[in-house]
Amino acid sequence: MDKNRKTAYYALSSVELKKAYSNIALHHHIIRGKPDSPAFVRQLVYGVLESKMTLDYILDQLVPSGVEKLRKSDRIVLRMGLYQLAYMNVPIYAAVDESVRLAKRFCKGHEGFINATLRTYVRNKEKINLPERGADEVRYLSIRYSYEPWIVELWREQYTAEFVEKMLGAGNVTPGVDIRANGLRITRDDLEGRLVAQGYTVKPGALSESALRITGGTKMLTETGLYKQGKFSIQDEGSMLVTAMLDPKPGDVVVDVCAAPGGKTLAIAERMHNNGQIVASDIYVRKLEIINKEAKRLGVSIIETKTWDAAKVNSAMIGKADRVLADVPCSGLGVVRRKPEIKYKKRTADMELLPKKQLEILTASSQYVKVGGVLVYSTCTINADENQKVVSEFLKKNPAFKKAEKIQLMPNVNGTDGIFICKMVNQQG
Repeated sequence: MDKNRKTAYYALSSVELKKAYSNIALHHHIIRGKPDSPAFVRQLVYGVLESKMTLDYILDQLVPSGVEKLRKSDRIVLRMGLYQLAYMNVPIYAAVDESVRLAKRFCKGHEGFINATLRTYVRNKEKINLPERGADEVRYLSIRYSYEPWIVELWREQYTAEFVEKMLGAGNVTPGVDIRANGLRITRDDLEGRLVAQGYTVKPGALSESALRITGGTKMLTETGLYKQGKFSIQDEGSMLVTAMLDPKPGDVVVDVCAAPGGKTLAIAERMHNNGQIVASDIYVRKLEIINKEAKRLGVSIIETKTWDAAKVNSAMIGKADRVLADVPCSGLGVVRRKPEIKYKKRTADMELLPKKQLEILTASSQYVKVGGVLVYSTCTINADENQKVVSEFLKKNPAFKKAEKIQLMPNVNGTDGIFICKMVNQQG
């Protein structure tokens, strides 16, 4: 059996059956399965996840009983085969035959059905069409770009129809890898040179002086000596801009209230030249352990981790911080190109309550800011209800704070994740 497709199946199965994050599942199974072409595996896994609703719409026309009645293992193998036939430059015989081999292992007794379904697609693909656009625009966009309808509707309420379609398309473009040079151990230029020497294609980021964008290379970045020596971390350039806007200085006291898994916390420490104090809190002890482990790898020693509910005030920190970061839990709609499974979240009561929770966290966090100090609110979503409206409500209720700077990064405009950042200053006690 082909190791590449077997690895892709295991990764997709983890996402589908165990609700694993795609980036974590993919990383785990590539290391474990040792496929011949990790790039092929990534393309197949992300492609299937990005196009899941489109693939299921097509399969629904090929399977008499309907795609919803298929066993999950059958559905995963069929999506993989169909994606190779419809979107990848894979010969028909290879896509079909390797899917049948997968079925013999994971869909026993159904390999004939898998074979027949894929060959029916090959014979009839010119007759298969998407829904009519004019009849139901939301449904058309939902199937065409593979997003839950409520996301399409939400964005169409907040942006123009043309802009929304560009956003939907940009969310389906698997991004390259951005890394943050650890200034405590290496310069960005030196890191760039060393990675180029190892066969990677590298170019400087456009928004952050620490960012490099990586493509090419045959070895996983986290397996390189440079990574293990703490010379860099993997982080989207948009997220790096959060630290830049916070602008922590050496010697500052900084509070990061929703710190885990710690990418921004560690970037703050690097920007402070590992000089000062960072109090990093999160509600989960296990996630704080990740920060402590990464701090050792990067040579950071100024972070103190604490278990704390960010919506509650830590009385010991009131008025103590020069800078406070509230990077709050959100719907995650800005990172669908890295975690395409987010596109299939259902709109739940908990999701509707997110803005209320976000405002509680921002309000509690503001109490730690010294007079003249900085408060930054950020999310990784594209939704005015969680972003602009939360900030507006906070500023209305807390007149001591004034907005200094605000930005909404967009994948289709900035080439980054969809990150919202607002910087506020405490102008009076």
